[in-house]
Amino acid sequence: MLFSMLPYKNGQVPPKGYANLIGTVRESGLHRALKIRYAGKGGILEVSAGHKEKYVWDGITKTGEIIEVQTGSFGPLKDKLTRMPPLRSIRIVHPIIIQKYLEVYDAENTRSYCRKSPRKGTIWDLFHALVYAPEIPLMPRLRIELALVSVKQRRRQDGWGSWRRKGISIIDTELTAVEGSLMLSGKEDYHVFLPSLEVEPFSSRDLGSIAGITPSLARKTLYVLTRLGIVRRLAKKGNALLYTRIRPNP
Repeated sequence: MLFSMLPYKNGQVPPKGYANLIGTVRESGLHRALKIRYAGKGGILEVSAGHKEKYVWDGITKTGEIIEVQTGSFGPLKDKLTRMPPLRSIRIVHPIIIQKYLEVYDAENTRSYCRKSPRKGTIWDLFHALVYAPEIPLMPRLRIELALVSVKQRRRQDGWGSWRRKGISIIDTELTAVEGSLMLSGKEDYHVFLPSLEVEPFSSRDLGSIAGITPSLARKTLYVLTRLGIVRRLAKKGNALLYTRIRPNP
C-alpha cells in the first residue's frame, strides 16, 4: 500500500497494523491521501514544529516545506501559523471537490446504490473557508494550493445522520483523483478572482453575476479581497456596497 512507501515521524515506517494517531482522529481518507501525496517521497508525516514544538503539522517535504491539508475553515489555523518561525515555508493544501460519487450502504453494510452528486465545487469555494482568516495569504513564505479533486463518499442508512440527508451518515470521503490545482503564492495572485467587469465601481451582485456564484459567496469574496488590499470598499448605492479595484503599482 501507498502508506508503507512513505516514512512517518522520525523517518520510521509504521509496522503492519500500526496507526500513528497523532492528528489522525476522525481523519478522512481524503485528508490522509492528500497529506501523503504532498509530503512526497522522502517526506515525513505528523511533524511537531512551531512555538515550543507544540503544534503538529500534516507533513514536511524532504526540502523542508511544511504541508498542512485544510479541508474546512482556515480559522483554526490562525494561531498555529502566527507561531511558526518566519523563515519556515508553509503550503496549505485546500481540496476543492469538483466531482463526487455517493456510495450508499444499508444498515447491514450492503451497498444500496451509487450515484454522481450534482454538486460541483469551484475555486471560488476557497472564500467559504478563507472568510474566517482573511489575512492568512499575506503571511510571508506561505502559499495556498487549491487541489481540484474527485472523491467517493461512503454513506450508511443508519438513521444517525443529518436530517438534511434523511438520517444517512457520512462514513468516509476518499480521494479518487487529483484533476488539477491552482497555486496562490502571494497577494497579487488573488487578482484572478476579479474577472472583467463592465462597470466600476461594482457590487457583490455584479461580481456574482459575472463569476456565476451566489450573492452570499460574492460578499465573502469581496470581504476577503478587501482585507488583502485587492479591492477598496466605497460608499453605498441604495442598499448595495460598492467596490473598486486597487491597481498594483507599475
